[in-house]
Amino acid sequence: MKGSVLLLNQDYQPLTICSMERAFLLVFLNKAELLTEAENEEIRTVNKSFPCPAVIRLYRYINLPYRGVVLTRQNVFKRDKFLCQYCGSPKNLTLDHVIPRSKGGKTSWVNLVTACQPCNTRKGDRRPHEANLKLQQPPRRPTYLMFLRDHSGSMRKEWQPFLNY
Repeated sequence: MKGSVLLLNQDYQPLTICSMERAFLLVFLNKAELLTEAENEEIRTVNKSFPCPAVIRLYRYINLPYRGVVLTRQNVFKRDKFLCQYCGSPKNLTLDHVIPRSKGGKTSWVNLVTACQPCNTRKGDRRPHEANLKLQQPPRRPTYLMFLRDHSGSMRKEWQPFLNY
């Protein structure tokens, strides 16, 4: 059993991506319902076969008070698709404060970007326009849904109806 499964809350809001084993167990123990089956995949036992889940929905609502994306180095890299936001290079990546901390810049989603070492060194303790650098896209805070959709690693076609609203 390989693969990942989209786990939805009772109200069809995406909760997380879980393993095929966990999803099957939730369905088998009658804690979740199978909404979409994975194409051309099945789980076989000695005398039975079961459809592999692709999307499941919990029967009970799980209240999650905070579902934001945590600000970490890896999550900033993922948001920026592991590319320097100044030149597009995928090598020697670091984090850069668009407005330097020495000039009042905060460590936040809208002030941090991925930058390669040469661009970061070239920018130094200045703003991008002062160093003749231009951001390819403005930094933004990702939503949880956007992060699941864009950075899950393996977006399955069965998930699209549940992640494109």
